[in-house]
Amino acid sequence: MVDVQEALERLTGLNLGYILELYEDYRRDPASVEPSWRAFFEQWGPRLEQLGAPAPAAAVAGPAFDFSKVAAVVQLAQRIRHRGHRAARLDPLGSPPPGDPALEPAYHGLTPEDLAQLPATLVGGPAARGARNAAEAIERLRQIYCGTIGYDYGHLQDRTEREWLEEAIESERFRVRLDPAAKRALLERLTAVEVFERYLHRTFVGQKRFSIEGTDMLVPILDEILRQVAETGIPKVAMGMAHRGRLNVLAHVLGKPYEQILAEFMGLDHREPASLTEGGTLGYTGDVKYHMGGVRASGELQVILANNPSHLEFVNPVVEGMARALQDRRTEPGFPVQDVDACLPILIHGDAAFPGEGIVAETLNMSGIPGYSTGGTLHIIVNNQLGYTTEPQEGRSTFYASDPARGFEIPVFHVNADDPEACLTAARLAFAYRQRFHKDVLIDLIGYRRWGHNEGDEPTFTQPVMYRQIGQHPTVRELWARQLIAQGIVTEEEVAALEQRYFAQLQEIRQKLLSQATGPRHGNGASNNGRSAIVVPTAVPLEQLKEFNRQAHTLPAGFNLNPKLRRQLQRRLEAVEREEAIDWAHAELLAFASLLAEGVPIRLTGQDTIRGTFSQRHVAFYDFETGERVIPLQTMPAARASFAVYNSPLSEAGPLGFEYGYSVQAPEALVLWEAQFGDFANVAQVIIDQFIVSGWAKWRQRSALVLLLPHGYEGQGPEHSSARLERFLQLAAEDNVRIANCTTAAQYFHLLRRQAALRTLDPRPLIVMTPKSLLRHPKAMSPVRELAEGAFHPVLDDPTAADRRSDVTRLIFCSGKVYVDLVTSPLFSEARHVAIVRVEELYPFPEEELATVIARYPNARDVVWLQEEPKNMGAWTFVQPRLQPLLGDRTLRYIGRPERASPAEGLAEMHEQEQARIVAEAFAGVPEPALPA
Repeated sequence: MVDVQEALERLTGLNLGYILELYEDYRRDPASVEPSWRAFFEQWGPRLEQLGAPAPAAAVAGPAFDFSKVAAVVQLAQRIRHRGHRAARLDPLGSPPPGDPALEPAYHGLTPEDLAQLPATLVGGPAARGARNAAEAIERLRQIYCGTIGYDYGHLQDRTEREWLEEAIESERFRVRLDPAAKRALLERLTAVEVFERYLHRTFVGQKRFSIEGTDMLVPILDEILRQVAETGIPKVAMGMAHRGRLNVLAHVLGKPYEQILAEFMGLDHREPASLTEGGTLGYTGDVKYHMGGVRASGELQVILANNPSHLEFVNPVVEGMARALQDRRTEPGFPVQDVDACLPILIHGDAAFPGEGIVAETLNMSGIPGYSTGGTLHIIVNNQLGYTTEPQEGRSTFYASDPARGFEIPVFHVNADDPEACLTAARLAFAYRQRFHKDVLIDLIGYRRWGHNEGDEPTFTQPVMYRQIGQHPTVRELWARQLIAQGIVTEEEVAALEQRYFAQLQEIRQKLLSQATGPRHGNGASNNGRSAIVVPTAVPLEQLKEFNRQAHTLPAGFNLNPKLRRQLQRRLEAVEREEAIDWAHAELLAFASLLAEGVPIRLTGQDTIRGTFSQRHVAFYDFETGERVIPLQTMPAARASFAVYNSPLSEAGPLGFEYGYSVQAPEALVLWEAQFGDFANVAQVIIDQFIVSGWAKWRQRSALVLLLPHGYEGQGPEHSSARLERFLQLAAEDNVRIANCTTAAQYFHLLRRQAALRTLDPRPLIVMTPKSLLRHPKAMSPVRELAEGAFHPVLDDPTAADRRSDVTRLIFCSGKVYVDLVTSPLFSEARHVAIVRVEELYPFPEEELATVIARYPNARDVVWLQEEPKNMGAWTFVQPRLQPLLGDRTLRYIGRPERASPAEGLAEMHEQEQARIVAEAFAGVPEPALPA
C-alpha cells in the first residue's frame, strides 16, 4: 500500500507530476490505481485544470479543492511537527528563537483564507480533532510545538517511533497539569533546592560547590522520573553526572543528610562516603565533595549515583556498565539473561561537554550494540548556555548542544527550565518513550548559570551582558511562587515562611556541628605495600581438566568446522589427553572452563576478542557452510554460570569504562577487557587513571577488572610493541592493583584462577602484559600437569641453574617475553656462570620471593636488570629502587635500550640489531668464579 500522507509531504517537482498522472489515470478508470490512492482521490478530487493538467473527458465527483493547497497544508503541518522547536520559547533569559521560514503559511503559498476553507483533517493527528478547519488545527499545532517545549524528533528513521511521538505529543496525554496540592508540593521542593544553594553560598563564601541555580528544575525532573520508575516496578536506577548540581542531587534525590554535607564544607569529622562496593582495610585519601557518589534505598527502589572525577562525561560508559551488570542474570550457562527493566540508566550531561567530549559519542554508539545495550538511557543536558567562559559558538559547530544525539536517532525534548510543568511533561514523555521502545532519549533542560563556573569565579569578565540579565532575572522558585500567589493557592506570607523554615533548618544543623566539632578526619594511609595474605588454591585435578577440555571442544553433530580449525582442535584434544604441553590460549580456555564449572560468571570483551587479534583464542566457531555460531563454553554440561564474550566497538575509552562499571556492580564475576594491542590502551588513560587504579583510594569503590594488554618487542614498530608497562607501575601504590608479565601458559592459567578466587576476598584490578609471539612458542608452553599441580609464582628462578648456583657470577633479572629471547640464544647454552630469574608479578613487588632467590646465588657479584624496553620505560625505574636494597653491597646494573622518546624502532632491521645487542650484552664479559682460597 502506498503511504499517501508521506507522499503528500514530498509533493513538489517530479513527485507532484507523478501524482497528477496518477490522478489522470484515476479519472479515466478508478480501478487502475491502488486502493489507497483511490480513496484519497475520491475524498479530495482536486481541480487539475488549476495545476496545469488537461481536463479529463470523464469526471468523478468530489470536493473542489486546489490540490497544491492540499499538499501545502500537509507540508506546513509536518514542518511544524518536525521544525517547530526552532520557534519554541526555550530560553529563560528571553532571547528570541531562531525560527524557520518554513513554519509560516506564506512560505507554502497559503493565505489565512486558504487555511480557513480547507478541512482540519488535512493536518491529521490528534491536533485536528475537534478543529473546524485547517486554520484551527494549524494553530493548535503551533501551541503544542512552539511553546516552552521543543519536540525534536523529525530525524528518527523509524516511522513507528515518529507516529507514536506525534500521537503522544499532540494528544497531550503526558502533559502535566498539577492540581493545587501538587503545585504547593513543587513550590516546597523548589524552595528546598534554592535555599540549600543560597545558604551554602552565604555561609561558605568562595568555596566551590558548582551550584544548580538556573537549572533548579533538574531535581523535580529526577523526582518525576523516579516516581515513574517506582510505579513501573523497575527496582534500580544507575545515575551519572558531573559536578554541576551534584551536591543538590545528593541531598534531595539521594537523601544524603544535610549534616554530612555541611560537615564536609566545615572540614569536620564525618562519615566516609557511601561505598558502592564492600569496604576494606587499605588507606583512604578521599576526594572532593562534589565528586562523591551515593546509594539511596527507598522502599523497593535503589538509586545509585556513580562516583565521578572532574574529567567530564567519562562516567557515562561506567554507568552504562553498571546498569548492564544490574540487568544481567549470570547464574545459568550461556549468555547472561538480560532484563532491561531491572535497571534504568540516567546520564546528566553538561551543554559544553556533551558535544565537546568524544566519550559521549562512544557511549551513544554502544547503546544499540548487543553486548553493551541497556535498553534505553535517559539523558538530561543541564544546559547553562555557556561553558566555563566559552560561548556556544566557540564550543560547538551545531545549533543545539544536543545535536550529536541526532546521529544516533535519539529524540530530543528541549525545555525551558523556567516552566516547571513543561519540565515535568518532558520527563514523563521521555520515560514513556524509553519504556515503549527501549531506546535512548534526551531532555535538553535549557536554563542558565547564576554564578560563574565555580563560586569563586567572576563571570562578568567575559559575559557582562548575560550576567546583567541573570542578576535581574527571578529564580524559577520566585516565578512559580508568583504564579501560585496569583492563582490564590498560596500567600506571600506562606512563601516567605517556607523559605525561612529551610534556612533555619540548615542553620540549626550547622550550629549543632560546631558544638560537636572534633576536627578533620584523615585517611589512615595504612598500606603494607606487600602481598595479599590470602592464599587460594588454583590447581585443578588432571581428570577434571581432561573432561573440561573435551566439553570445551565439543561441537554439535553435523557442524561444518573450518578445516584449518579442525586440525587445531584435534591437537588441543590430544595434547591434554596425552598430558603434553599446551599453549597460552589453550591454558586460558581451560581456566575459563574450570571457573564456569565452579559457578564463576565470566565476561570477556575487546576488539576482535572472540577470535583473538592473533587468531589464537577461537572461543566461538562458525559453521563453514551456514555461518552459524557455536560457543562451546556456553554449552558445557559442567558450566554453572554464564559466559559472555563480545567483540567491542573500535574504541578503547568507552568499552573499558563500560567494563569497569560492570565489574563494580558484578563483583561475583570475572570481567576481562582485552586491548587489540597494548599500545592502544592509553586511548583509555582517563578510565585507567581516574577509575581503575584510584577508585578505592578516592571512593572506597572496588573492582577486580582484568586488563589483557598484548606487549612485547617483535619489530612491529612503535605502535605495536609496548603497553606502556611503566605507566601502570607508576600508578601502583597502596596495594591498589596487581601487575603481571607472565612467560608461561601455566602461570597465566593460575593467575586467572587466583584473580577469580580473590575477586570477592581481596578484589583489585589485574593488569596483565600478555604475549604475542609467545602465544604458540614452545618455550611458553606448559605441561598440563603444571595446571593440575602447580600454583602462580611471582618469581621464577632459573630452572637450569639448580645444580650450579654456586658457580653463577652474573644474576640477570627480567620480566616477560625478553626471557625467551635470552634462553633461545646460542649464547645461553654456553653461559654456565649466568642465571636468569623472571619476575612474573611486578606489583605488589615480590620482595620476599626475590630475597629468597638472591640468597641462592652467594657468588653472583654482577646483578643485572635486563629489559627490551627503553631505560625510561618498562620496569627499570620501578624495580631499581626496590631491588637494590635486597642486594646489599652489590650494585644493580641496567641492560636494555637507552632512553628513548618513542618506544620502539620503526624498521625491522633496527629492531633486530637492538634485540641482538641486548642479548649479546647479557652474556658478554661474565666474571669468572673466584678461586677457592
